[in-house]
Amino acid sequence: MKTAEADILIVPGLGNSGPDHWQTRWEAKLSTARRVELGDWDRPHKAQWIERLVRAVNVAEKPVVIVAHSLGVVTVAHAAPEFDAGKVAGAYLVAMPDVEDVSRIPAPVPGFAPIPREVLPFASVLVASRTDPYSPWAKAETIAHAWGSQFQDAGDAGHINADSGQGPWPEGLLSFAKFMSRLG
Repeated sequence: MKTAEADILIVPGLGNSGPDHWQTRWEAKLSTARRVELGDWDRPHKAQWIERLVRAVNVAEKPVVIVAHSLGVVTVAHAAPEFDAGKVAGAYLVAMPDVEDVSRIPAPVPGFAPIPREVLPFASVLVASRTDPYSPWAKAETIAHAWGSQFQDAGDAGHINADSGQGPWPEGLLSFAKFMSRLG
């Protein structure tokens, strides 16, 4: 699938994705990409985030490809059962935080735990870093398996954001392009 053939929905996590974050850069580069406004980025409300993501997916005119980071990944997993059948072609999921371990997350995110373990009803990749302070590698691998997601090793990349030196994240863009080529 070519990016022009999809509605690419950018789903940031806690705090949104700033101007140097790879999601913001991809949003600017990809003509069919747009950020889903989930609500309060600093005090996320699970029901509101899910409702807004479901609405964005279900009103899309083209097949949807979701690009989620951090808490946005967990939001996608919670929202997936509510998406209209067949609307989502795939999801590129990056740096899922372990919201089940409050010692690992930087701010309270009430209601997001537990992380759903149901198989996602669309193609997906879960990208994880071996040095993500918010999620142990083994937990990310276990969740990827439960979701039926391809599990991808980002190496020593921290939380895969601008703060960890992954601003433009060219390796991610190449990986995303490969993922897109396998869809549709």
